[in-house]
Amino acid sequence: MDPKKAILGHLTREGDLLRAGEIELDMGRFRRILVVGGGKAGGAMAEALEELIGDRITAGVVNILKGTGSSYHLDRIGLNEASHPIPGEDGVRGVERMLELVKGLNQDDLVIVLISGGGSALMADPAQGVDLEELRVLTGMLLRCGATINELNAVRKHLSIIKGGQLARWAYPATVLGLIISDVVGDPLDVIASGPTAPDPTTFKDAYEILLKYNLWDKVAESIRSRIEAGLRGEAEETPKPGDEIFDRVFNLIVGSNMTAARAAASMASSLGYKTLILSTRVEGEARHVGGVIGGIAREIAASGNPIPPPAALIAGGETTVTVAGRGKGGRNQEAALSSSLKIEGVNAVIACLATDGIDGPTDAAGAMVDGSTITRARAIGISPEGYLRENDSYNFFKRLGDLIITGPTGTNVNDLAVILVSGDRWMEK
Repeated sequence: MDPKKAILGHLTREGDLLRAGEIELDMGRFRRILVVGGGKAGGAMAEALEELIGDRITAGVVNILKGTGSSYHLDRIGLNEASHPIPGEDGVRGVERMLELVKGLNQDDLVIVLISGGGSALMADPAQGVDLEELRVLTGMLLRCGATINELNAVRKHLSIIKGGQLARWAYPATVLGLIISDVVGDPLDVIASGPTAPDPTTFKDAYEILLKYNLWDKVAESIRSRIEAGLRGEAEETPKPGDEIFDRVFNLIVGSNMTAARAAASMASSLGYKTLILSTRVEGEARHVGGVIGGIAREIAASGNPIPPPAALIAGGETTVTVAGRGKGGRNQEAALSSSLKIEGVNAVIACLATDGIDGPTDAAGAMVDGSTITRARAIGISPEGYLRENDSYNFFKRLGDLIITGPTGTNVNDLAVILVSGDRWMEK
């Protein structure tokens, strides 16, 4: 899922003719070609775009993950480092620069928008009257309460100035080409990075009901309540909806997704001699419950050979959530792995759960790996798996065992992967 390969695998150029999937654009007819966007894959995507059409790019600004800027070398597109997963002033500054670029465009202009996972936070853009710090607090509340990414982004879109199709509104009547690496289950264009170039089917009423659902309405700041109440009264402009004329010259293309990664993982497993099966790329739900299901599947394969016999490799993708009740440290993949370890005690199986961006929740780990000996090893050094799970402290559990997966930021993001390997009649090497 290298972002450069994703871009160059979907875009080709012949002279001034740019092909993006089935979309054809004559670059010769555009007065200016501008590049904006944000996400964890933004730097590599920008490099690929410059490699392909750098001579035609007028200017650009892309928000990327803080601390990663030195990895990229660009001439035409500026990279702005920004905070994630809680939005910061650095992200706001980048969005302000983007809006300066896209103001006052006409039909002779082309805007290429690079969108990838993490874009919602990296492109921080509070609406008028909404305080950034209060938006940061709200984001943290929604992350901790177990809200899905769809719910989180439905709220963010209505507290923002470019999300929910509003970037397309700023760029209108220019032609807009969105190049997207999806980090959302099912690849809905309106949810990935909060859909800055896609029609938004959600409303202020949806945002209000989501905050009610998680008992947050009375806990959020007054500025946020005021913004949503104004929207409910029709006094704040709704995000643009399907059928709006601003999308007449907007073209969106997904160049990478969780399915791409899952297929690659299955292909590698097959080349190593495993019987392979992609279970699903739409796995969602509470991480500890999903982990229990994954562990149960591994146990079933070892016992009966269903759904495929050993040596078996099953791949699952998607993104779970964690409702934080304890005081520990962890992430959704680490919590799923810890839960699954309780199901495979004594089984000849290995399970790895990891975030493809290399960052699992508020930790420096991508995820964790477990096998049939994990629980035995934990109890041997006097630590309780159930206690760590109860405290949402999976990071420290795996740190003590030495079973964290540490990759650092990978520069891409296509949701999470779980890999289940079930051996025949002997323990597998980790």
